[in-house]
Amino acid sequence: MRRAVLWLCTLSKGPLTPGRGLTQGFQNPESQRVFHIHEACSPIHVNHVRDKLRKIVGASTNWRDHVKAMEERKLLQSFLAKSQEELPPRRMKDSYVEVLLPLGSQPELREKYLTVQNAVRFGRILEDLDSLGVLICYMHTKMHSAKMSPLSIVTALVDKIDMHKKSLSPEQDIKFSGHVSWVGKTSMEVKMQMFQLHGNEFYPVLEATFVMVARDSENKRSAFVNPLIPEGPEEEELFRQGELNKGRRVAFSSASLLKMAPNAEERMTIHKMFLNTLDPKTISFRSRVLPTNAMWMENSKLKSLEICHPQERNIFNRIFGGFLMRKAYELGWATACNFGGSRPFVVAVDDIMFQKPVEVGSLLFLSSQVCYTQGNYIQVRVHSEVATMQTKEHTTTNVFHFTFMSEKEVPLVFPRTYGESMLYLDGQRHFNSMSAPVTLRKDYLVEP
Repeated sequence: MRRAVLWLCTLSKGPLTPGRGLTQGFQNPESQRVFHIHEACSPIHVNHVRDKLRKIVGASTNWRDHVKAMEERKLLQSFLAKSQEELPPRRMKDSYVEVLLPLGSQPELREKYLTVQNAVRFGRILEDLDSLGVLICYMHTKMHSAKMSPLSIVTALVDKIDMHKKSLSPEQDIKFSGHVSWVGKTSMEVKMQMFQLHGNEFYPVLEATFVMVARDSENKRSAFVNPLIPEGPEEEELFRQGELNKGRRVAFSSASLLKMAPNAEERMTIHKMFLNTLDPKTISFRSRVLPTNAMWMENSKLKSLEICHPQERNIFNRIFGGFLMRKAYELGWATACNFGGSRPFVVAVDDIMFQKPVEVGSLLFLSSQVCYTQGNYIQVRVHSEVATMQTKEHTTTNVFHFTFMSEKEVPLVFPRTYGESMLYLDGQRHFNSMSAPVTLRKDYLVEP
């Protein structure tokens, strides 16, 4: 009961106002809440999250035994519900989980999260958020009649991650918390927050919204999940926001530049950029020159290659989604650093769609480039694709979108081709979904 009481106390003041990007403090005065150490329930240690997940699904810790473990999971098919109505409804507090990252109290853990600038590696935070999101969903779908969960829960989408202007010290404990906030038939939206200890209080520094999907025990077909019953006006608002988020994602996908032509304003933007690059000394559409303090988009690229070893597998023996996010983020950070000429800071992460699982043994190709800039802001797109060593056929698995802020004003980026122009507009759309630009504070330290 103590966990339920804590959950109600922390949510009773209302959720943080949904927003995009780096904010100057909190957008809603009512959301300036803190966790007091003496009020908090006993959280799970961050190192135990993946162990707990393995136990829930019966995954083997030995790579050689993974085939046998997956064969045993086939026997769990009989526990799957034929319809959502067969499953008991759950409350938001039923899935509430806290996880502690004791950077301050356990210094031996610190080096894994440490940057050379004595800050916290954001790529590691992405890994922890991904694991926590899966665990939260298993808490929501917990089945007492089965020794292991018959569901395979995987990350479908990182809807958004917003950073608040709070320093992340590698010498102070960090706490994650989260719960299921919306449920469809086979999908769940998870709200997570991250807090850092200052004195005797945990202050919010990050908000994240993930979408997870449930599949059968063999991870082949969709599976039903327990319905969610909101309790009280705050929870009803969270659930309503989940419905709105779903509608927004559908609308954004329908308006994708891969499906629809740019609107009139976007077409005018691209045409003006084209005119600004014409050589005034010639009367030719082919003669292109860059304006002052500008760079061609094609010159902002960086690439990397990862060999997907068994060490980076998840509980279903595919490559861990958090690992993919960390590698993509680190390449994106390096791209922003190389482009801007100074240390960049992550502001927002959004719209990471996990289109295809990455198999162990694959070659992972990551390609990153700056696709939009404005003032001190750099919008970076990272494209991920895999190839097997047998077929050498490349398949897209993810597209990542990161918004960075540089310590100084960065060059403008100009597209040269129509394809790059579409990348520019897509980057502009993602940037415009962020909240109003703010001034960078020196205590804002979140790095790769």
